[in-house]
Amino acid sequence: MDVRNRAMLMPQEFQDVVCTVCGCVCDDLRFRRDGNAVRPVANACSLAQPWFERLAEIECSAARPAVARIHGHVASQESALVAAAEILKVSRAPLIYGLARSSTPGQRAAVALAEQLGAVIDTTASVCHGPSIMAIQRVGESTSTLGEIRERADLVVFWGADPHTSHPRHFERYSVEPCTETLPGGRDDRTIVVIDSRETETARLADEFVRVDPGQDFELITALRLAIRGQKVSTRTNCGVSPDELSKLADLMTRCRYGVVFFGLGIAQQSLGHLVVESLLQLVAELNAHTRFTARRLRIPGDVSGADSVLCWQTGYPFAVNLGRGYPRYNPGEFSASELLQRREVDVCVLVGSESIADFPNEALDELRRIPTIVLDYPHAECPFPPTVSLTTAVYGIHAAGTAYRMDEVPLPQRQLIPSEYPTDEGVLEELARLLLSETRAVED
Repeated sequence: MDVRNRAMLMPQEFQDVVCTVCGCVCDDLRFRRDGNAVRPVANACSLAQPWFERLAEIECSAARPAVARIHGHVASQESALVAAAEILKVSRAPLIYGLARSSTPGQRAAVALAEQLGAVIDTTASVCHGPSIMAIQRVGESTSTLGEIRERADLVVFWGADPHTSHPRHFERYSVEPCTETLPGGRDDRTIVVIDSRETETARLADEFVRVDPGQDFELITALRLAIRGQKVSTRTNCGVSPDELSKLADLMTRCRYGVVFFGLGIAQQSLGHLVVESLLQLVAELNAHTRFTARRLRIPGDVSGADSVLCWQTGYPFAVNLGRGYPRYNPGEFSASELLQRREVDVCVLVGSESIADFPNEALDELRRIPTIVLDYPHAECPFPPTVSLTTAVYGIHAAGTAYRMDEVPLPQRQLIPSEYPTDEGVLEELARLLLSETRAVED
């Protein structure tokens, strides 16, 4: 169908639409198609509602973002792709970063382009749960799907996380409120514990709030590991938690039928966060000598789990992968995007989604302003710096079909709801690869 005739589309309601605004990836949203836009009509949370409404406003606007720009000036898609290919052709140290707001087809195309260029490819995990991934690689993870947690967990611990704010429907769909065969009373059959250094919105709704001194989570975890072994805990390792609180927490953890700890950036982003998470995962493993206990990361970006998974399929590693020698090398810190930019070891950067760039240090942002950049962004995204070449791309799950991964690595299919004049990430990255290959063959001939 000609995208210029989208306004002629009949009104239609879609059910079971997948939302990738956060890592919950809720798959029960309802949308109404009205002309050339879709609007959420049910089950959109406080994060999703404004995100989709903003997209709908842009779809209905006469002044929609241009498909492509070069140095801020409107250009055709073809000329922007040629300009981007020219930049990449002369690059000696390219970086591809982002991918968390893309989808499996776009992520696979990004890896293929990185292999062709000999680039470093990194995901938003390097600025959020990268330390958690490193911990899992060292000691493993006792884990489960969110569906199993929903059905069985009668003790839910949120550690260093505030899902009431960051994942508004987590309580409703997975962890606190669902009535199931095992937990017919829903909320009444569950005990909710929050462990944090500050009182959050989630803490105010919990049955128990354990306040730990800032930066002392490792000490608390160590004390808990001693307590569940029946060993005496020194008052010097109190870390702001009284012996009575510690004993009660250890008792809750060992006596529940099924426990889960959801942990967030509050511990993963601490100094030596990978060691803190490693100790927490060991605590969870040891609790399985007493009962069934699992651990889950609270992933924030929508499809960062998918980005991790695709990189693992293609390279063997989940993030911070250097393909410069023709084979994958993995070393967080050395090959992480932010650190590479701060050390000025990148001469061009391809951003597949620029929303997480705000988390970079100022030195990395300054470097992005200095070097050539090629940015692929959704229509309602705002890049925090002026890109050299920018391409507006279709939203997976609205304009294009794809696959998104929930925070528990469960893949969910995304459908196309309306056509779009914007290309997909996959289409843009594959065309860049084709143009570069044509240039290489022309030189060889």
